[in-house]
Amino acid sequence: MFTGIVEAALPLLAVEDAGVRRLTVDLAPLAEAASVRLGDSVALNGCCLTVARLSGLQATFEAVPETLSRTSLGSLGRGSLVNVERALKAGGRLDGHIVQGHVDACAPVGAIARAGAEWRIRVDCGPEFAAQCVPKGSVCVDGVSLTIAELGEADFTVAVIPHTREVTSVRCWQPGTAVNLEADVLGKYVLRYMQRLTSGQPLPRPTGLSGESLTEEALRAFRG
Repeated sequence: MFTGIVEAALPLLAVEDAGVRRLTVDLAPLAEAASVRLGDSVALNGCCLTVARLSGLQATFEAVPETLSRTSLGSLGRGSLVNVERALKAGGRLDGHIVQGHVDACAPVGAIARAGAEWRIRVDCGPEFAAQCVPKGSVCVDGVSLTIAELGEADFTVAVIPHTREVTSVRCWQPGTAVNLEADVLGKYVLRYMQRLTSGQPLPRPTGLSGESLTEEALRAFRG
């Protein structure tokens, strides 16, 4: 699990295609780079990847065709900046929001405009992804935890402060740049539940401590 608080935006040292795509990054700028181990989970541009090779502080990650088909990792080349975040430690601060590193969609940046000290960035995410979002809710864009300032039927706009732009790959975005999107996981569970509730599909019945099935009737009785 991650938080969407990027530790550093680092250039890809090498990109190799050999059945899988291998992406190599020098993790030296990270605060606890020396503690990285083979098999650790690290998010690159919001994608949860595994350290498959480790040479000193240079880590190589492998992306399989399924990952490449759903993310922007296939379009990156040597020198491309990637937002890097290590997995959240148990007991660590959750400064952003809960991010799984499981990309829901890859969509283009629609427009970028400066408004005073902030940057307003519209992402043309499509109606399916937009349906999972709420105004002022959280969204993960290329691994960055951002707040939705405006929500349309098929797009959303985020307001980016100068600090976030400077320390992440946001500074490299242009209209048309493909970015990885992950909707707030809590919102996705609620949406899934409500869809099943309104469609008439039977809902799973969790079992309570007493061993009895939890039903709507039982809940109504409990509430009195």
